[in-house]
Amino acid sequence: MSSTAQFAQPAAASIPDLAPWPTVDFAALGPVEVKPISRIQKMVASFLARNWVMIPHVTHHDEADITQLDSVRKRLSAEHGVKITPLAFLVKAAVAALKAQPKFNASIDASGKNIVYKQYFHIGFAVDTPTGLLVPVIRDADKKTLAEIAQEIAEVSQMARGRGLPMERMSGGCFSISSLGSIGGTSFTPIINAPEVAIIGISKSYDKPVKIEGELAWRHMLPLSLSYDHRIINGADAARFCVDFGAALSDAESLGSMTAVAGSSE
Repeated sequence: MSSTAQFAQPAAASIPDLAPWPTVDFAALGPVEVKPISRIQKMVASFLARNWVMIPHVTHHDEADITQLDSVRKRLSAEHGVKITPLAFLVKAAVAALKAQPKFNASIDASGKNIVYKQYFHIGFAVDTPTGLLVPVIRDADKKTLAEIAQEIAEVSQMARGRGLPMERMSGGCFSISSLGSIGGTSFTPIINAPEVAIIGISKSYDKPVKIEGELAWRHMLPLSLSYDHRIINGADAARFCVDFGAALSDAESLGSMTAVAGSSE
């Protein structure tokens, strides 16, 4: 198979005809309540359906040791006078893993003939709003401190929930984070946000006994679910990415010590 054929974006006409959606008179079966689908839900649904059909998804599941993270987070929050949530650490860990694994900071261009490797680090994160899922983007996350990222996360999340988030704040992402950790779950398959090539899902952390130097110790673990575009990323790449992502999270002290330097990365 030629490289052009291998990477070409499939046209809608090339997707086999599907059976028609079933037509059911639900009211004839029992009491119902009908509510219109919101504009945001319609928009998001069309993007998700396109991405699921057109991108060959594979999901790699792993976990990261975040035993150190909570104490570091609380200390830094007190030092900076800013509530630094775990999501800010996830953003920084994503930057570290993207730098180590450039395949994940790439996109297939519209022609399907080229892979574009990005030299910037714009990280999106999913926000659950009353009208649907939105993904604001933290631009140049490599040039911002944890406190700066935490402040921006709070600001854009509030804008998203208040329907005041402009489209330009949701575009240009390199990689996305979808966190269900505050709700629950052990793993899931997040859908890639095209034209990105990967997204990481975060589930609820838990305590686990781990053997360290021959002795059992309780560690606080974070489940990771990495979905990736199998056209340009393989399983070994995904495993390495999760190792790097987990290593960055495990060393929360180093993530917290990263400071912004104008015009450069850490």
